[in-house]
Amino acid sequence: MPSKPMFEPRTTPPFRADHVGSLLRPPELLRARAQHADGEIDSGQLRAIEDAAIAELVRKQAELGLRTATDGEARRASWHMDFIYQLGGITASDEQQHVEFYNEAGKLEFSPAALRVFKRIGLEKTIFAEDFQFLRDTVAAEAPELTPKLTIPSPSMVHYRGGQAQLDPDVYPDVEQFWADLSAAYAKEISRIADLGCQYLQLDDTSLAYLNDPKQRELIAARGEDAEHQHERYIRQINAALAHKPPELHVTTHMCRGNFRSSWVAEGGYDFVAEALFSELAVDGFFLEFDDARSGGFAPLRFVPPGKQVVLGLVTTKRGALESKDELKRRIEEASQYVPLDQLCLSPQCGFSSTVDGNTLSIDEQWAKLELVAQTAREVWG
Repeated sequence: MPSKPMFEPRTTPPFRADHVGSLLRPPELLRARAQHADGEIDSGQLRAIEDAAIAELVRKQAELGLRTATDGEARRASWHMDFIYQLGGITASDEQQHVEFYNEAGKLEFSPAALRVFKRIGLEKTIFAEDFQFLRDTVAAEAPELTPKLTIPSPSMVHYRGGQAQLDPDVYPDVEQFWADLSAAYAKEISRIADLGCQYLQLDDTSLAYLNDPKQRELIAARGEDAEHQHERYIRQINAALAHKPPELHVTTHMCRGNFRSSWVAEGGYDFVAEALFSELAVDGFFLEFDDARSGGFAPLRFVPPGKQVVLGLVTTKRGALESKDELKRRIEEASQYVPLDQLCLSPQCGFSSTVDGNTLSIDEQWAKLELVAQTAREVWG
């Protein structure tokens, strides 16, 4: 019997056993949020409860054998809007957008506020600075073997929700100036976060997965934009934001097709965006959703160049039932037919709680899935 290949342990992100970022909010934190909303506790009291919850989340991630620690996005209501609304020049509109999510039971309507860009975009403060500093210091004290990861939405997410219609034409008569300002604001944020000691940053980007779905491209075309080349524009703008990042900062991107209360928006494999995405996007790794047939096959991974890591999202966060370790290994082996095994890692397909609502599984089921990821990765890569 041939011996098992030997792999060097990964000392830089992404890691063999990794995860996307958000975690289910513990009950005491949800109670505190409700009390804060009702005026029963103040912001300082809420933050103290958040601090305690995050410290426990860090300890649990270490206990499970992970190499990555996030704060579970425990201070956020939304994975992306809590960041985007803090960019200078952006506010919530009085109008609502209507998004249709789908699950096994049918359709779920979601109506978030639309965006409005009312002045030139800029970075007025370092977004999530205090949040990352707390995570950094907590990891150093509680689990120094872990690498703290910060997750933020990619620049694409500022545009995808409403496109050019959300721009005030008096502010941006030329859309190229909007793109230049947006990437410059992100570049400044990335530089400042790195100055705080961040060595692992993740840009979350549903748009690059949504655009594989012909129905999503029809929506983009219907609002007068170039649906066939939108992903290329997004790749250029992300690259512009990353052009001057320090070498010690490792950046990944995560792409899924929607994750709200165990429901999704889009379908389709990565085929439409794959060649440009994998060959041109200037990140160190790709977190990819592959937990069911909606995500397509592994063939698009043939475009992944040497030196880039692919984190296979084979473990679903949408249901509590635990996957088979043997099945995970079989699928990893299948993916390795398109990209070398040494360039692969394993994670859940998305976060467990992209919004404060969370997905429909228990906290114990969440931890069991992350433990399964860690165990399987050890058995596959050593």
